[in-house]
Amino acid sequence: MTREETFLALQDDFDILIIGGGATGLGIAVDAVTRGFRTALVEAGDFAQATSSRATKLVHGGVRYLASGQLHLVYEALHERAVMLRNAPHLVHPQPFVMPTYTWHELPYYGAGLMLYNLMSGSASLGPTSVLGAKATAARVPNIATAGLTGSVVFYDGQFNDARLALTLARTATDCGAIIQNYARCVRLLSTGDRLSGAIIADTETGAEYTVQAKTIVNATGIFVDQIRALDDPATSPLLTVSRGTHIVVGPEFLGGNSAIMVPKTRDGRVIFAIPWQGKVVIGTTDLPAPSSQMEPGHTPDEINFLLETIGPYLTKTVQRSDVLSVFSGLRPLVTGKASKTSKISREHHIDASPHGLVTVAGGKWTTYRRMAEDTLNFINHEGMLEKRPCITDKVKLHGAPTGPPIGDPFLREYGSDIAAIQNLIAQEPALAATIDPALPYTFAQVVFAVRFEMARTLEDVLSRRTRSLLLDSAATLRAAPAVASLIARELHRDQSWTEDQLNKFTALVHENYTL
Repeated sequence: MTREETFLALQDDFDILIIGGGATGLGIAVDAVTRGFRTALVEAGDFAQATSSRATKLVHGGVRYLASGQLHLVYEALHERAVMLRNAPHLVHPQPFVMPTYTWHELPYYGAGLMLYNLMSGSASLGPTSVLGAKATAARVPNIATAGLTGSVVFYDGQFNDARLALTLARTATDCGAIIQNYARCVRLLSTGDRLSGAIIADTETGAEYTVQAKTIVNATGIFVDQIRALDDPATSPLLTVSRGTHIVVGPEFLGGNSAIMVPKTRDGRVIFAIPWQGKVVIGTTDLPAPSSQMEPGHTPDEINFLLETIGPYLTKTVQRSDVLSVFSGLRPLVTGKASKTSKISREHHIDASPHGLVTVAGGKWTTYRRMAEDTLNFINHEGMLEKRPCITDKVKLHGAPTGPPIGDPFLREYGSDIAAIQNLIAQEPALAATIDPALPYTFAQVVFAVRFEMARTLEDVLSRRTRSLLLDSAATLRAAPAVASLIARELHRDQSWTEDQLNKFTALVHENYTL
């Protein structure tokens, strides 16, 4: 279905309209459509453009909950981790972690906690937890600091590609019959009597507006939920505050192996990670109050210094500012405002319904996105907005999930069964087999595939989320940008002025937000 055809298909009556195409909204779309509801979703920008593509890339059970005794949250997250591994094996995989210790009392303390963590995962364990001595620890992470090292605890959690999982959810929902559109902004909510009954959706590329009718409207816009709540009731008080988390990306030589390092307690009480991901190492994250919700929150020199200073004592090779290949930051939504009268705050997320029937979902994390979607639909059922139907998403394989073992190439593996389509593009046009830059692992075939099959509309869509070029190496991405922009323009039938505009916008974005 073309973009134009999708907008025409939106001009219909739906059971549920979801506003927001991040982890939360896309999870709800998959849940709703697989329950048999007529489902539509609109996203004002690109899928997972904000918080949902800026995660630390972990699918985890929440080790920190053990210390606070919230075992039910650990059980739930470990269950959801297992579901994600089962339903999206091309996107989620086990990742070994090393928690180094530098005093003798830490080893039994952390060892006992992490063994309990693994025990709670039961048959869904990703690997055995073990206690290593200093020598074995250094063998596992060659560049770990050994001065004073007493040993480590090795445990396993999950890792994933957040932006591509979001895209996979969008394609799964579409496969099941949902109407999904990006760059489609909700500009007005419609009412029949005192109840919401639809929305006016604007195509942000053309300005054309379309009317969508729906029995239930869900506000799943993440850090922007208060903007949609204000469309429903301009006098409503804010529900969210936001905090900023910043990561830096460096070369693989700083770890020297496939295991991640987890520092259990930084000077500000947070956990910090150095994690192998996509052939690089991601170090993060910070946690600072942010003044407002923005698509690009930027970063401060103090955050970069904090990350460098905090990870420094654990590595033999000191990370200098000049070693940083890229920086990325995202905002976390924190539910702090007064909830509506009809509300449910469960686990780490919040669901409520306004007097006019706008359902707002906020908070949560990637690991429990599916459970949050299930809770949302169950809430809607309980409120009598839609009939009760069972949730089946714990058994729904996501788009591209391979029937056999994933292939070895980690950058093609994430396409699952769509790999054949990329190979067909290369067979038809062999020049597409070339990589977009010698320092990046992606080919021009993946660029064409992103435009033709993955709803990519801009240079940023392709270089930041369809591929993860921008997060891996900002300088290499800028080198690749002109050729990639030209190819996107060819596919979208755009002229030279469009290409130049895309390059100017993207270059400014990179320099302002992704470099030091």
